[in-house]
Amino acid sequence: MKQASLNSAPTLAHRSPETATQLAGKYARAFSGDGARVFIQLLYFYLVANTLTIAEFGLFATASSVGIVLSRLSGFGFLSPLYRIATVKPHLIGAYTGGYIAAVAASLPLVALIGWGVHAALFADAMTLVAFALIVATEVLFWRTLEVVINVNKGLERFGRASLIIVFGFSVKALAALALALSPAPDLAGWAQIYFVSQGAMALVGVALFYPRLRLRLPLRLFGRRIRDALSVSGAEILFYLQNELDKLIVLSLAGPTAAGLYAIVMRLVDLTAMPVRTFSMMLAQRLMRRPQMLDSVRMRAGFEAGIFVLSTLGLVAMAAVFSFKPDILGDNVAQAAPLLIAVLFVPALRNLIEYQSELLYGRGQTVTRLVLYAVIGSLKAGLMAVLLTRGLEPSVWFVWVNAVFALLYAVSFAVTYRAMARPALRV
Repeated sequence: MKQASLNSAPTLAHRSPETATQLAGKYARAFSGDGARVFIQLLYFYLVANTLTIAEFGLFATASSVGIVLSRLSGFGFLSPLYRIATVKPHLIGAYTGGYIAAVAASLPLVALIGWGVHAALFADAMTLVAFALIVATEVLFWRTLEVVINVNKGLERFGRASLIIVFGFSVKALAALALALSPAPDLAGWAQIYFVSQGAMALVGVALFYPRLRLRLPLRLFGRRIRDALSVSGAEILFYLQNELDKLIVLSLAGPTAAGLYAIVMRLVDLTAMPVRTFSMMLAQRLMRRPQMLDSVRMRAGFEAGIFVLSTLGLVAMAAVFSFKPDILGDNVAQAAPLLIAVLFVPALRNLIEYQSELLYGRGQTVTRLVLYAVIGSLKAGLMAVLLTRGLEPSVWFVWVNAVFALLYAVSFAVTYRAMARPALRV
């Protein structure tokens, strides 16, 4: 996109109200990428989960989780102001992109130091530092870069292009998994190398083809104006992903790599139910940035929550039904975890609702409240999962109790979110 077209883009004040048909069309374009992603991700998941051993897959999934958490520290959260600017003032994308790149460069030494410490504490006896570093760096440098490209396009409401980028990114990921499956000696070390090289190429192509064409600038005043929002969003995202991925680390440390592999497989399947919810939450958050009062109706809030709960639960039931008829549809390793899927019946709905409530706070600019909420949820989750896994229960039993863990987390999120929404929204 040329700089001139950015300058001429409609601003918030000149956007006309959207009809239901227009909103439905935007949702369809936005979800098309996530919908296609489900099928591509299943192929990727099938290849990786069945090529590596269950223990190796557990180590990979856990290391990847560490990378995802650290990717939220990368840039100190400055992706949030960049996304907001793409949503409401697109002519400033060049300046905010420069600010984001500078923030990433400043954050990388801290990210590397923390990553080294996590490996020394949790992974030193299980996988080499080189393999761990390649997996974590892929998430921090390459997948985070593609997320920037996707979010900027979503902020510009180029949902069709954002969907295309999502499909492109996961297609490259699936091709990398195919290369692993066809390699003569597929193991975790080899996969780490394939993952790093393929996703690095994917990120470079994604930026070259899909990022708006503009002149980079770095007005230092941006940091003073946006640092509070950026740091609070970064902290909240770190805590969100930490509590979202922390259970894998706890299972690995308390129950071993095989149990971590089974748990990672189940939670990857659970994550598929979040695709339509995330698209809806993203679009709702954009509209809350423009009209913070739009969710004042209690009936509308209850309707959204009920809809997310029902759709998420039905999604898990549908997957469990498929596995009951053909347990090995995604391979023998996944078949070992498939019977445990129905044990976490309510986890997808509760997990998706917590994420949805987080987006409500983000859309209303209540990022400090969001940060505090995830600190509380993360601490609770760590404590509850640790207690659960030290009881000596069989997986078929403690998996059922995971529902209770998420029910308590949801109750806390519900209370904090809607109490915060009773207060005026914050302009950022």
